Parts: sequence; C-alpha cells; structure tokens
Amino acid sequence: MTSTAGALRSIRVELNSNPYPILIGAGGLSQLGRQLLEQGIRAGTRVLVVTNPVVQQHHGGVALGSLQAAGFEASTLVIEAGEEQKTPATVAAIHDACLARQLERSSLIVALGGGVVGDMAGFAAATWLRGIAVVQVPTTLLAMVDAAIGGKTGVNHPGGKNLIGAFHQPRLVLIDPVVLGTLPAREFRAGMAEVIKYGVIGDPLLFRDLETAATRAGLAEREAVGDGLLLKLLERSAAAKARVVAADEREGGLRAILNYGHTIGHVVETLTGYGTFLHGEAVGLGMLAAGRIAGLMGLWSAEEEAQQRRLVAAAGLPLTMPRLPEDAVLSCLQGDKKVRDGRVRFVLPTAIGHVVIRDDVSAGTITTAMAELSA
Repeated sequence: MTSTAGALRSIRVELNSNPYPILIGAGGLSQLGRQLLEQGIRAGTRVLVVTNPVVQQHHGGVALGSLQAAGFEASTLVIEAGEEQKTPATVAAIHDACLARQLERSSLIVALGGGVVGDMAGFAAATWLRGIAVVQVPTTLLAMVDAAIGGKTGVNHPGGKNLIGAFHQPRLVLIDPVVLGTLPAREFRAGMAEVIKYGVIGDPLLFRDLETAATRAGLAEREAVGDGLLLKLLERSAAAKARVVAADEREGGLRAILNYGHTIGHVVETLTGYGTFLHGEAVGLGMLAAGRIAGLMGLWSAEEEAQQRRLVAAAGLPLTMPRLPEDAVLSCLQGDKKVRDGRVRFVLPTAIGHVVIRDDVSAGTITTAMAELSA
C-alpha cells in the first residue's frame, strides 16, 4: 500500500480500474507539474486550476508556476467556496470557464482548496464532456484526510447535503502539509474530527496516538500537534481511507463506515443553515450523537464513549448539540443518502476501532441522544 517516491510518501488507492496515488510530503505543491508528467499527463495539456480567493492568495502562484514550468497550458479560476456556495450555480460557473478556455476531453481540472472546492471541481470534471480528469490538491486538514480521497463529488440541495453528485476518481491526490501553515485554527480543528473518526472506526492505534498527543499538548492547534505527528496522522488517515475505498469504491457496503458521524452531522448542517457549523464541527457533533446512541443501545461502554468525547474536546470541537425540532430532525434523516427502504442506516461504535451499521435505531433513541447532548 505504501512506498517512497522521491521526497514524497506514496499511498496507492488500489482500484480495479484506474488506481491512483496519494502523494504526501513537505514541498509537494511545488512539484505539482512534475508529478502530473510522471502520471503520464503530457506537457501541453490544458489545465484549469479551480481555487478560492484565500488559497489563491497564499498558494495559487506556486501551483500555477509549477504547472507552467512543466509545460502545461494552465490557467486559474477563482470561485467563492463557503458551504453556502456549494450549489449547481457554482458548478455552472466552472463549466463556463471550461468552455471559455476550450477544455477538451484530454484536459484536466486541478482542485486546489478545501473539501468544498474539491467537491465542486470534481463534480464539474465528472460532468464536463461526460468526464475529464481531475487532480485533487487539498489545502485543509479535513480535505487531506477525507474529502479529496475516494472520488465522491457533489453539491448541496436545499433538502440535504451532497444530494447531487457523482463518483469520479482523481488521477492523483497531492498533499503538502506545509500549506496548513496558512490554515485558520478553526479549520484545523474541524479537520481533526475526521482524523478522530478513523481511530474510532478502525484504527485503535491511531486513537491511542491521538490520546497521547492530547494529554501532552492537545489537538486543537497545528503547533501543538507538531510536524512529525501531523505527517503521521496524514499518512495513517489517508491509508485508512485508501483501504476502504479500494475495497468498496461506490459505497455498496464497507465504505459506509466512513460516514461515521456524518448522518447526524449532515442534519446539523442542513437545519442550522450551511455555514453555521463547519463540516468537521458538525461531524464531531455527529460522532458524539452516534456514540450516545450506541451507549443507549448498549453497544459500547460508558468509558469508551467518554474516551471519544475527551478527544473531541481536546481537538477544540463543539460539544453541545444545537436544539433542533424533533420532527425536522427525523424528516431530514429520511432524506439522507444512506436511507434504504425507508430505514436510516447509522454507523455505530461497538468499541474503539470497531463499528457496525444498524438500521434499527428508533426515533425515540435518536431524539433522546440529541436532547442529552443539547442539555
């Protein structure tokens, strides 16, 4: 699964068709053009870099310069990229840029930004000319460990998060931890929710590493985590997702465990208005809700639930659920992508490092868990 390529660590996503590497290492962004050439994308290819204003200010020049130096015909499109901008209208703006810059089927879109940019640029690539290549260059912790890997793309609908989208695997994921130096502290904390998720769903050693780090210096600041542990967290999280995606590319079974914390998390995002909570903050609340549901159903111990809560707290994430109308919560859950035959499927922990998928969670258990967390 892992190997070393130059100064970058390589983790393969071993799909049956079109496998691709996740490259991780300091200074990776400046190697973007060279890495594309090594993936067999020829010089002269038209490349559209899609990014947002803040990322463009800090990192856009490096990305564009690297592409142009490698001989690519590259240009940049800057879009607004808050969660509230994750709409079909923004994707249409990307399509307009594809037309104006004459992107062909051999062309390429580079998503340079967080999960919102990655989702929208990926969806635009999946639908332009019935599909052109996309390269994911995540610039937030959350996107590095989760959103940029696995090919899920899409936009929001007023009735729910990510209801419009497509599976479209990237040619390459390039992760440069140096860019996290310009990431706002709140965004870093939000990304830690997804790292904790990997520990709960299948990597108890990662969970213990996080507990040790939390005891020593906390998890809420990049400086406290440190470069060495940060690189380890990136590699372990990326490898965990790569394994699951390789086993279940289109979320037919095992991949559903990656939605741990997301079922209630998406409800929180939808009912509070996109942008009130960052995605990772909502996922953190969703993990606490899933942990409480599991506790009420007798699936795991009170101590394990407390361990999860302590890590979420150490990451500086919200611990109190907003008060949401019960009928609205239950209605929103019915619109979740994971509903089958009208039954909501929850990913619930049975121990640190192990989860199960259940579709027998009662409405009363859901509302009790959320009420206890909002008290």
